[in-house]
Amino acid sequence: MQLFRFANPGFLYLLLLLPVIAALWMFYQWRKNKALQKFGDPGLVKKLMPEYSSIRPNIKLFLRIIALTSVIIILARPQFGSKLEEVRKQGVEVIIALDVSNSMLARDIQPDRLTRAKQALTRLIDNLDNDKIGLIVFAGDAYTQIPITTDYISAKMFLSTISPDMVPKQGTAIGSAIELGMRSFSPGENKSRALIIITDGENHEDDPVSAASEAAKAGIVIHTIGIGSVEGVPVSVKGGGSTDFLKDAEGNTVITKLDEDILKKIAITTSGNYVRASNTNIGLDEIFNEIRNMKKEELESKMFTEYNDQFRIFAILALIFLLTEFIIMDRKNRKLADIKLFRYKL
Repeated sequence: MQLFRFANPGFLYLLLLLPVIAALWMFYQWRKNKALQKFGDPGLVKKLMPEYSSIRPNIKLFLRIIALTSVIIILARPQFGSKLEEVRKQGVEVIIALDVSNSMLARDIQPDRLTRAKQALTRLIDNLDNDKIGLIVFAGDAYTQIPITTDYISAKMFLSTISPDMVPKQGTAIGSAIELGMRSFSPGENKSRALIIITDGENHEDDPVSAASEAAKAGIVIHTIGIGSVEGVPVSVKGGGSTDFLKDAEGNTVITKLDEDILKKIAITTSGNYVRASNTNIGLDEIFNEIRNMKKEELESKMFTEYNDQFRIFAILALIFLLTEFIIMDRKNRKLADIKLFRYKL
């Protein structure tokens, strides 16, 4: 099995120039034909220019475009991976537990708590290198969204789809998220493992501090990020084309407040850090710096290596098409036109 890739894929954007070149050429030809029509009847004008060819310039343009396409592909460096091998990298395992309860739709953090957290997590994933990452979502219960992996592209893809609608049970069960996170790390002793919990801290379901104590015994460090305001704000909900506020069973507007105390206790129990998010800083950078200082462990992964460049065929094609374009003249050659390779006697 071989894996194909471009070593410099950014050059492929130059292919967007090709339809522009073709469009400009068509416009030029149209202007030229309009100009010829001013001299008189097109058929008569054509007889007055016996050497003129309307097909050859188009053929030459086609050859130039094919040659340019080949050159762009050469610049992008097409490669085939010729070997699949197991490699060991130094890194840590990080699991993100993201609160997706309805209270995360509050807009005290712009544009809202959940969207802002997802944006920060996307930037965090972009900065990962050798580390493994997993993603858990929780509300009234916790669910694995992405098992521990080094597939950062899939992690970002799943992250973009997260919303409160994906969980059947509302609420905020931080303890369940911690317990699921403990089970989600790769098995083995003495591994560097960190769990990052992003929530407004309004725990309604269980005892997260007890769960944090169990995590500490397993050597898992929990960092918490409190997102929201301690003063409290109503939760915006959309329905019927308009925006309203979330109501409780008695019809009262629900006010969601950040519970910093519970998040601080969770972090302290596991020797982690607590950071309060703001509109300008979610706090992931500070926590990720702490994670970077953790002892790096060997993480197994498989990848294609020994990529071989495959640009030679495109270089040959570009040379052939350029030489052919150079040989073809724009106008008909009278001497060549008089040459008859086959003569027939009637």
